Amino acid sequence: MQKGNIGVTTENIFPVIKKFLYSDHEIFLRELISNAVDATQKLKTLASIGEFKGEVGDLTVHVSLGKDTITVSDRGIGLTAEEIDKYINQIAFSGANDFLEKYKDDANAIIGHFGLGFYSAFMVSKKVEIITKSHKEGAQAVKWSCDGSPEFTIEDTDKVDRGTDIVLYIDDESKEFLEESRISSLLKKYCSFLPVPVAFGKKKEWKDGKQVETDEDNIINDSNPLWTLKPSDLKDEDYKKFYRDLYPMSDEPLFWIHLNVDYPFHLTGILYFPKVKSNIELNKNKIQLYSNQVYVTDSVEGIVPDFLTLLHGVLDSPDIPLNVSRSYLQSDANVKKISTYITKKVSDRLQSIFKNDRKQFEEKWNDLKIFINYGMLTQEDFYDRAKDFALFTDTDGKYYTFDEYQKLIKGDQTDKDGSLIYLYTNHKDEQFSYIEAAKNKGYSVLLMDGQLDIAVVSMLEQKFEKSRFTRVDSDIIDNLIVKEDKKGEALEAGKQEALSAVFKSQLPKMDKVEFNITTEAMGENASPVMITQSEYMRRMKEMANIQSGMSFYGEMPDMFNLVLNSDHKLVKEVLADEEKECDSVLAPIQQEMTDVDKRRNKLKDKQKDKKDEEIPTAEKDEVNELDKKWDELKAKKNEVFAGYAVKNKVVRQLIDLALLQNGMLRGEALNNFVKRSIELI
Repeated sequence: MQKGNIGVTTENIFPVIKKFLYSDHEIFLRELISNAVDATQKLKTLASIGEFKGEVGDLTVHVSLGKDTITVSDRGIGLTAEEIDKYINQIAFSGANDFLEKYKDDANAIIGHFGLGFYSAFMVSKKVEIITKSHKEGAQAVKWSCDGSPEFTIEDTDKVDRGTDIVLYIDDESKEFLEESRISSLLKKYCSFLPVPVAFGKKKEWKDGKQVETDEDNIINDSNPLWTLKPSDLKDEDYKKFYRDLYPMSDEPLFWIHLNVDYPFHLTGILYFPKVKSNIELNKNKIQLYSNQVYVTDSVEGIVPDFLTLLHGVLDSPDIPLNVSRSYLQSDANVKKISTYITKKVSDRLQSIFKNDRKQFEEKWNDLKIFINYGMLTQEDFYDRAKDFALFTDTDGKYYTFDEYQKLIKGDQTDKDGSLIYLYTNHKDEQFSYIEAAKNKGYSVLLMDGQLDIAVVSMLEQKFEKSRFTRVDSDIIDNLIVKEDKKGEALEAGKQEALSAVFKSQLPKMDKVEFNITTEAMGENASPVMITQSEYMRRMKEMANIQSGMSFYGEMPDMFNLVLNSDHKLVKEVLADEEKECDSVLAPIQQEMTDVDKRRNKLKDKQKDKKDEEIPTAEKDEVNELDKKWDELKAKKNEVFAGYAVKNKVVRQLIDLALLQNGMLRGEALNNFVKRSIELI
């Protein structure tokens, strides 16, 4: 019997393993089974080249639970005493302390960096035994034992068959790993697709109302998963079944891409386009990453471009190490190549579906749109590919490529400055009357109601030459696409002021909402009153909802314009009636205001070129008094307008109609509107 110390330059590696790897200690099972699979595959290789002449036989790897042990057994190449000494005892561990400092935050890097897969066993064990017999002829079986101190023992033992059993004596803190259900779930997570059969216990069946074990091994993995097979041998149903196995509760995928690359790196896999509900975040991290069929992670940011983390499926690349770390992914050249390749494959597949079956592509557009928009927003090179198959949808449900739509609207929707105006709505029903007004002018209106569309609009304005996107309710129709400078008669200032004051006085008070009142000559057949919202301010507020750093805009009130149509019969009647009712009361106030204005302007002219200290205090006081007087008279005038407006039911009715049309009339105001409507009828 041999005794010795494991060759590490730091006093004791085991506390280090426990301390640094504790957060991820379930991976011990993956590591041990991966080692068993490697040993098995090495035996297969030796047999295939004639270096192992014996009977290969059943190569299943077995995992079994005892009262306080877990055993992983294989019939692979096994180890001799010399090999144990070399591979297990002499851990190449120079400069261990520097290394530990460097990797202290990254458990995976410690194991991966130093090939310490086997030592992950000590994360959960108080003692570990290796009972092994080499495949070499006449080999002596040996048993290695270690209790988590640097001391170990090696002794000869009896073992009939070649291969290795690793027996873990589970420590008190890790008893959860002695539960059948816990091991089952870990095997499902890490070992579902290993290339060698892995058995955990025996299959069970129902007999006399209870489950009993049969003699048949319970194989937990599919050793030839779909991505390792040739696409030409597979049918659509095979891909759909595999998807159901991976994601049992999901809707059927839209379509899939089978990847198979040999050069300049190895990559196989199947990526599925799932049906996406509206919330992007919920669907991330559904791609599983494997290395030679061993599960690595489902956190694939860095390997897959951000927008493709919305896809589901499997990627397998031996060029990505099993113990993958964030810092590794960000710096590795192979990973960057893989990312670029996947983007290209996805774009090629979308392009080919679009070209070969545009009808199918259009039918699936609403589901695809979120991937494609997300990709165009986050990845410059994807925009360059996607611009040929990304689609616009108009309010009639017709689909256009960017180029097709540009040609369609160029004639009608170019303004006087040569800019192309894209009109859009984000709510067909709420903005119905604005859409109709645009259509009556011969304009086309896009439907942009997706959760990323507000950001897409801003991006396309930068990409398209001399183009502007304007929501259809952001102004009156003649101002949306201005074809020539206005020649029409504007309402004179006094009448504009009167209308503005009358209507402003009757606007309901709303939290975080401000109205600006304007008058426009829109023609006698257009609506008497409209509400519009500034494109710029609304867009900034919408962007604030999806982009941090813009919360300043989110806090600002919503700014609306109440536009009065000075050509409309009802507005003209309000104006005429107001003049009849108010002129006699307003005339003396207006006269006083004019006098105040004259005196104030005279004083200001006199003071124009003087420095502040040269102006007599009496004059300064007089200007302040005049300002105050003017404000009082203005308020008095507005009171007259408000007093008139309260009695004129048409004013409030017109305001309420405009609010109702925009979904802004609620509660008591809506109730009053209904009552007033009945009275007016």
